[in-house]
Amino acid sequence: MSQARFADRLSTVAKKKKPKKFSAVQAVKEMARERIGAPGTEQVVPDLKKKRKSSAKHKPTLGQMLQEGE
Repeated sequence: MSQARFADRLSTVAKKKKPKKFSAVQAVKEMARERIGAPGTEQVVPDLKKKRKSSAKHKPTLGQMLQEGE
């Protein structure tokens, strides 16, 4: 009986977090952010070809085709 209680306690105990592996690149980036600040946001230029493809995903319904004809 006591072993069952002990096993229940073990399952509820939180595991220790594993320390992250040191990365020189990450360290340099963190220092740069502290000194200079976070980089500015990037403006995305919309791709017209992609926009045309996404708009023609579905065929027009019969009702839409009849409305265009009028």
